[in-house]
Amino acid sequence: MPRGRYSLHDPDDGALIGEERFQCAPGPGGWRYVSRTFAPDGEPTGSLDLTLDALGRPIRLELAAADWRIRGAALHGVTWVRASTTGGDGTEGNAAARAFTGASPAFLIATAQLLRAAEPGSGGRVRLVAFTPPVLAPRTIDEHWTLTGTHIHADDGASLAVDTYRVDDLATGERRTIHLGGDVVLAAPGVELEDLDGPPSTLTPGE
Repeated sequence: MPRGRYSLHDPDDGALIGEERFQCAPGPGGWRYVSRTFAPDGEPTGSLDLTLDALGRPIRLELAAADWRIRGAALHGVTWVRASTTGGDGTEGNAAARAFTGASPAFLIATAQLLRAAEPGSGGRVRLVAFTPPVLAPRTIDEHWTLTGTHIHADDGASLAVDTYRVDDLATGERRTIHLGGDVVLAAPGVELEDLDGPPSTLTPGE
């Protein structure tokens, strides 16, 4: 059950945005990730509690940032309620998408687990609903993920399979490369793994 800390940066100029302190682990039915985010001055800025089922589908999402909160799950596509923490009724939304995404590195792990790419060249197109701080307004995006390779990293007698993905935003043409080791993001644009107090957990391999 690794615990760790990511630093989050502006992917364009590298400026520090904040940090995310997380804990994640597989369970009998899937995988759970919980975290809290902080500004560079240490001020709390939000939280995330994400649970996936054995097929990588989001069965519970609780996301908070600034004065907004999201609760969602995979239901008739994906369904969510967006509400202000300062009061008022929440607004329900639904989209013909497969999962959620956002600023947290957890969503990279979640999308990879949903697609379950098993060999280089495999992957696929995926429609996601994105919630980004500070207002968490929903936005539907289409991405294409391709597993470009897997290599074994050995350190202190232990080995870790590191998967490299190419991620293409189908609306903008923007391309990213991300490196995942088990259920931890090792490197991605705007994300740096700063601390990890245990080995990453191995998630269910692709079929």
